[in-house]
Amino acid sequence: KLAGCTLFITGASRGIGKAIALKAAKDGANIVIAAKTAEPHPTLPGTIYTAAEEIEAAGGKALPCIVNVREEQQIINAVEKAVKTFGGIDILVNNASAISLTGTLETATKKVNLMMDVNVRGTYLTSKACLPHLRNSKNPHILNLSPPMNLNPMWFKNHCAYTISKYGMSMCVLGMAEEFRGEVAVNALWPKTAIHTAAMDMLGGAGIEKQCRKTDILADAAYCILTKPKTFTGNFIIDEVLLREEGVKDFDVYAIAPGHPLMPDFFLD
Repeated sequence: KLAGCTLFITGASRGIGKAIALKAAKDGANIVIAAKTAEPHPTLPGTIYTAAEEIEAAGGKALPCIVNVREEQQIINAVEKAVKTFGGIDILVNNASAISLTGTLETATKKVNLMMDVNVRGTYLTSKACLPHLRNSKNPHILNLSPPMNLNPMWFKNHCAYTISKYGMSMCVLGMAEEFRGEVAVNALWPKTAIHTAAMDMLGGAGIEKQCRKTDILADAAYCILTKPKTFTGNFIIDEVLLREEGVKDFDVYAIAPGHPLMPDFFLD
């Protein structure tokens, strides 16, 4: 279904971004890996080049681009390179994200800037750079990895800056879905439970993975969304809810430790 489609995925060198890339690669899609890890990181797995090897091995074509979404020129350069290499862009996945689960007085200004720059500004600027090309696609999609906007104060109380930054991504969905209705589908995807990534290991510590699902669940849900027509727009989708609607019954396959209680994700009451 995604054969020959070009996906521009931010933060695709590892975790959820890479899982979505590999799922599309199995169809024979072209993947632009727009991420900042070019040299091996001391604690985090994978670079844009190792991700490119995996994507090619899965059946896709890969274009690794060094992109820190805080740098507008790097975004623009990668978009131009993608269009020159593959002839256009069909899908944008805004996956790159920064997190600090800290209270207002404990959050250093540089951390506030990082979350606002990566999550809100990075999503906005990457969308802006890709939109002229998306408009030329037959079935264009923007997918942001961001939550439904839940204004329950409990989601702001403990990590106000992080919540503002993630809801900023969701506001991009709200606004752009309406602005580009009929031209480009714009949706948000969020997991019902914690997902096992390197970030989760850092946040949760040893043993946290037992309470998590694999990144595959988000890859499968993203694939469902990205293969729908562009009239499917403005939705805030929870991975498990969508997959149940699509007929998936066995969710144990997604669990790191089947049968173990799962930790619900943020922003879902």
